[in-house]
Amino acid sequence: MGSTMGADKLRLRNILAKLDRLYPNPRCALEHKNPYELLVATILSAQCTDKRVNMVTPALFAKYPTPRDLAHAAQDEVEALIRSTGFFRNKAKNIIACCRRIEEVYGGRVPDSMEALTSLPGVARKTANVVLGECFGKAVGVVVDTHVARISQLLGLTHHKDPKRIEQDLMELLPQDRWIRFSHQLIHLGRSICIARRPRCSECLLAPECPSAKV
Repeated sequence: MGSTMGADKLRLRNILAKLDRLYPNPRCALEHKNPYELLVATILSAQCTDKRVNMVTPALFAKYPTPRDLAHAAQDEVEALIRSTGFFRNKAKNIIACCRRIEEVYGGRVPDSMEALTSLPGVARKTANVVLGECFGKAVGVVVDTHVARISQLLGLTHHKDPKRIEQDLMELLPQDRWIRFSHQLIHLGRSICIARRPRCSECLLAPECPSAKV
């Protein structure tokens, strides 16, 4: 048992070291200037690519530059601006209600705690973790999007499919100072090398550490 645990720890260290070689300074792919913009962009990114969100948000934030502006927006006008992100009616409803609560409860400033953020309409743990990590440097949890969930499973870091269970597994495995960086690194890996339908295992630096590598 001891030797197995030692091997697992060594493999994890190797995975983290190789991710650092591949992506030494990973950043969030959603373009933003402040916590408000990242919060809204992350809500819009549900079931949508970051690339598409980045095409939509410049016009949205030009028209509604602050939470106060968006809180008082007409839903049909917001829907028109975000239509291409999918599920646009529900997303428009959520971001307006979210900004209204920010304005009414938090004085127009995006809050910086998990409890406060997840009290906002349309905001669950993943979105809160993105904002806390990227804007406030707070490692409260691990962002688990589709890339993080899939690659964590492939690497054998979790056997769960539920994002909450995956996050718990990763929080137990990883040093807390790696929680923010690790998610960004796996997201970049999932977009460039470990692509869902056509993984390029022969080109992946992590292949020797990956039980699922097809090399």
